[in-house]
Amino acid sequence: MQAAPTWDPQQYLRHSTHRTRPFLDLLTRITALPGGGAPRIADIGCGPGNVTALLADRWPAARITGFDSSREMLRAAERYAGPTPGGGLIEFRHADAAVWVPEEPYDLIVSNAALQWVPGHADRFPIWLDRIAPGGTFAFQVPGNFTAPSHALLAELCDTPRWRSRLDGRGRAYVHILQPADYLERLTELGCEVVDVWESTYVQLLHGEDPVLEWTKGTALRPVLTALGDDRAAVEEFTGQYRDLLRKAYPAGPHGTVFPFRRIFAVARKAAPATAVPAAPTASATSRESS
Repeated sequence: MQAAPTWDPQQYLRHSTHRTRPFLDLLTRITALPGGGAPRIADIGCGPGNVTALLADRWPAARITGFDSSREMLRAAERYAGPTPGGGLIEFRHADAAVWVPEEPYDLIVSNAALQWVPGHADRFPIWLDRIAPGGTFAFQVPGNFTAPSHALLAELCDTPRWRSRLDGRGRAYVHILQPADYLERLTELGCEVVDVWESTYVQLLHGEDPVLEWTKGTALRPVLTALGDDRAAVEEFTGQYRDLLRKAYPAGPHGTVFPFRRIFAVARKAAPATAVPAAPTASATSRESS
């Protein structure tokens, strides 16, 4: 079994503006929550906490818990912990999404660019939906770019004779997403009242020297860097080879480097209990009321 990647919050946040945009787009599709002005919210795979804080901007009085399996990310997230200006609260806890079971009902369970690291994450949907309050929402977005050059080249390089014995499978080890239609079918079969699934490709303009390499150092390259560990010579050799491949696939232009990035989104609302219709008054009751 491969070890979980070691995360670098600072590297991850180097492109925080681009990484945050899909989450903001996801939030626009989430309608009213059953918790009213103070909903209970869980953020699965909260990372360094910057998007968790955006939940408090949308629901100022919410009580929000961010969960992550990375101690490095949780330490970075602590800067956002505590009471919020709107009277809510943000806290962070260690948890692995692969086995996490909500300990209380939530009005919203949300996840931003995290479930792709969880094998079989769609099998967790019934467990999570079971702990969402009636009328509550489950929403997530995941990268859908695993056939893009950035990932295909990484997988091919890991599978070359030079690296195969040391990095076998690392380039594809954490690719576990489904296609949009599959998510739609899964969530619909689970009885969600409204299911909205879509995809978008963000055509991003990155700046700096080898920006696509720097991007992947925060995400896709983490399993490789973790496997190579403290072998600095191997790290430099591998990243140098990968950098050269990326330069050809994503050439720098006069205004920066164009980096298309496909994302898959889903927003599913759990059915609320039917509202009872008051029985029509009987003739005798009507007579008493009018007497």
